[in-house]
Amino acid sequence: MSIEIKELTSKKEIKQFIKFQWGLYRGVQQFVPPMMEFELGTFDKKKNPAFKTTQGRFWMAYKEGKAVGRIVGIIHNEEAKEDKRIRFGWIDFIDDIDVSTALIKTVEEWGKTEGLETIHGPLGFTDLDFEGTLVEGFNQLSTQATMYNFPYYKDHFEKLGFVKAVDWTEARIKVPLGDKALEADLDRKANIVSNRYGMHIKEFKSGKEILKYADDFFELLNNTYGHLYGFHKLTNEQVNYFIDSYFGFVQKDFILMIVDDEDKLVGAAITFPSLSKAFKKAKGHMYPFGFIHVLKAFYKNDILDFFLIAAKEEYQRKGFNALLWKRLFWACNKHKIKEIWSGQMLETNDNVNNLWSKYQSAKDEEIRRRCFTKSIS
Repeated sequence: MSIEIKELTSKKEIKQFIKFQWGLYRGVQQFVPPMMEFELGTFDKKKNPAFKTTQGRFWMAYKEGKAVGRIVGIIHNEEAKEDKRIRFGWIDFIDDIDVSTALIKTVEEWGKTEGLETIHGPLGFTDLDFEGTLVEGFNQLSTQATMYNFPYYKDHFEKLGFVKAVDWTEARIKVPLGDKALEADLDRKANIVSNRYGMHIKEFKSGKEILKYADDFFELLNNTYGHLYGFHKLTNEQVNYFIDSYFGFVQKDFILMIVDDEDKLVGAAITFPSLSKAFKKAKGHMYPFGFIHVLKAFYKNDILDFFLIAAKEEYQRKGFNALLWKRLFWACNKHKIKEIWSGQMLETNDNVNNLWSKYQSAKDEEIRRRCFTKSIS
C-alpha cells in the first residue's frame, strides 16, 4: 500500500499535526504531551520570529486514509548557506519503514531543490526547540523540554543510512537534603570565589526584578553556546520572544544570577519546578482547566528541571559552579526538592557535564538523545 504525503498549511491542519503525536503515544507513561497553545505559537509563522531566519514546511503521511506519520522540514538560512544542510524535526511515525522513508525522502527532495547536500535532525528552528531522538532511557519520564519516542526510531534512521552526528545526555541527581557538611563546604568555596574573583549571587525581592537581566542572559547564552553543534545565535526578536515565553513564569528562588562587583551579569542558570506530571494531567491543553495543574506544580513539587545555564568564558573556570550549587541547594532545602533533572547536554560539553559528575544519580539508566545525519547529494 502506497504512502501519501500531504503538506499542511492551515491552522486546522497544524492542530492535526500536533494531535498525531498524542494519539501515537496514548497510554505511554513516559510521554509528556507538549501544550497545544505553545506548539501552535511555535509553528505560527506570524508569531514566531524564528521564521525570519528559517523556512519551515509541515508534512503528514497517510496510509489507507489514516495518518501514520509527521515531519517538519527546516532550512536555517545561515546553516544552509555555510554548511549546505537541511534539518528535519518534530518527526513521528508508526513502525513501518515505508512511512519513515517517505517522510525523510520528502524533506530530502526539498533540500535538493534548494541545492543542499546534507540532512540532519531531529532539530528545531532554534536550539531551544525540541531536538534529538531518544536512544537510551526509554523507561524515564520526559521533561517538558524534551520529546519521547519509541525505541524503533533509531533502527529506522540507521536503515535509512543515517549516522550519529552528536549525542545529548541528561543527568538526574538526588538532592542531599539537610547535608550540613555539603552545605558548609559549598559556603566555604563560594566565599573564596566571591572574595577572589568578585562574583556574587544576586538576590531578588520579586520575579519582576529578574527581567532586568533577561537581555543580558540571552547575550550570555549566545556567546556561551555559539560554538556548539546546531546552535545559531538568537536574534533580538527571538530573544524578546523567549523572554515573553519563559521569564513570565520564573520563580525568584529558582533563578540563579551571578554578577560582578559592578552588578554586571557574568553567569546565570534558569530552573523550573518540573511540569511533566502537570502537562500529562492537562492532556496537552492549558485551557480551560490545564493551567490549574500547572499552577499546582509550580508551588508544590519535589523535582526541579534545570533548563538553561550560561556564563562568561573567563568566569567558567573560576569557581562559578560553587556559587551555582550553593544557591541551588539553598533553594532545594527551602522547597524540599528531592531531585534535580538536567536539560540536554552535549556529551562533548565538559563544562556543563562536570556540573553533575560529583552527585549521586537518581536513576539507574542513562538518558541519551541523538542527532542523525547523512548525505543527500
